[in-house]
Amino acid sequence: MSSRAIRLISYDEATQRLSVTFVTGRRYLYERVPPHIYAAFVHAPSRGQFFNIEIRGFYDNREITRHDPLRKRSA
Repeated sequence: MSSRAIRLISYDEATQRLSVTFVTGRRYLYERVPPHIYAAFVHAPSRGQFFNIEIRGFYDNREITRHDPLRKRSA
């Protein structure tokens, strides 16, 4: 499902880290997100609305910047 606010989401079930990249290019990492929240996020009719209601403000997070060691590099 496309979103006007969210470009990409990814999830690492082992660490329960959710990565959200917004259309602005800013990327945030959310900690301790349960797998069922990620699954609901992926299947939500509106990812932006789901994010605002179920994720924003509920999980510890930080912005992933260009020089962040957790940022994946393109080959």
